[in-house]
Amino acid sequence: MAETDYTQTDISLRGDEHIRVYRESGGKEGYIWNGVPTLLLTVTGRRSGEPKTSALIFARDGDDYLVVASKGGAPQHPLWYVNLQADPHAEVQVQDRTMSVVARTATPEEKPRLWRIVTEAWPNYDLYQSRTDRDIPVVVLSPT
Repeated sequence: MAETDYTQTDISLRGDEHIRVYRESGGKEGYIWNGVPTLLLTVTGRRSGEPKTSALIFARDGDDYLVVASKGGAPQHPLWYVNLQADPHAEVQVQDRTMSVVARTATPEEKPRLWRIVTEAWPNYDLYQSRTDRDIPVVVLSPT
């Protein structure tokens, strides 16, 4: 993907504001962000033990939710991913539905198929991967 293929995102709703609006509206606002669905992922901070929530783009693979630890192509993993590596038990909110999930990183064998699914939803992931030497993980969130 060339830099010119990058789709500029509307960042008027992001971070804590995105999470607040999503929660308050039961996902009526914030679920669709830049034309794609988002979920709220709440993990346990590996140092603090406190809940940490992120709004993330997702795709589906059967009953599983797929999220990508891209951090826009930064050289390090996002903190939510590092926290999931320490404790894979988490909670997701999809619109007004909340559920417990267990997270795992896609295996090298399954990642190409899952990468196609997530880049179909958000093509910018290909550009993010081109910006970094780290292998950007696809994370599988399986409801428990």
